[in-house]
Amino acid sequence: MLNFDVNVKLEEKERRSGRLVVGFVLTVGTKPSVAKFEVEGMATLEGKNPDIERLLEVDPKTKIPLLLHKVYQRVFMSTFLLATLLGTSYPPPDLLASGEMTKPGSQVPVEWKEKTGQKPEEKKEPIKPKPKT
Repeated sequence: MLNFDVNVKLEEKERRSGRLVVGFVLTVGTKPSVAKFEVEGMATLEGKNPDIERLLEVDPKTKIPLLLHKVYQRVFMSTFLLATLLGTSYPPPDLLASGEMTKPGSQVPVEWKEKTGQKPEEKKEPIKPKPKT
């Protein structure tokens, strides 16, 4: 029997009245380690501001934002097809709402970053000189 680990990063990219763009990275890995699925993309929310804010609220039962459920529903089919092609198990369509993910002590790590108007810090690695031969 496989268990699944879920890791999510949500980052606000753009916000204005009636519109919110959120970048996401959703990683689902199996335990024991058989496969790891990673989906990256953008979610654009358009509508009334209170409706958008409601999608960002964390569900008190699952401790997961409704937006994440919507994103997972959209990417599930791709993950299912990829798993089928690879001949491996796929995560269940209700993974975020399943009993395993909602047990006390279980968490889906979710990282949320809001746009601050500043450019993200660039990661620069020093250039290492090649050893002389």
